[in-house]
Amino acid sequence: MQLPPKVTQRAFDRLAEIGAGAEGQALRIAVEGGGCSGFQYEIKLDTANDEDLVIGDGEKVVVDPVSLPFLSGATIDFSDELIGARFVIDNPNASSSCGCGTSFSM
Repeated sequence: MQLPPKVTQRAFDRLAEIGAGAEGQALRIAVEGGGCSGFQYEIKLDTANDEDLVIGDGEKVVVDPVSLPFLSGATIDFSDELIGARFVIDNPNASSSCGCGTSFSM
């Protein structure tokens, strides 16, 4: 069974902080072929399309239908650490990932 990704309050708070929703933008999470482990995440601000899964009300995260199976049950969070601040994905479907966290295999 396919579960929609979860988005933490910290991720929504960061989107609000940068004013994404006020600008009509959402955080797009996509999975593409490539990267050092086989698949890679593309994370960017974008507008939602009709076929996207939209998560959230004021601040939104969108996932396209092709990427959705790869993100089933994943958690989208925001991390602000000494080494940098970024959106991160905890994906239970990934069997391994690279050191930077943007590439994974299944």
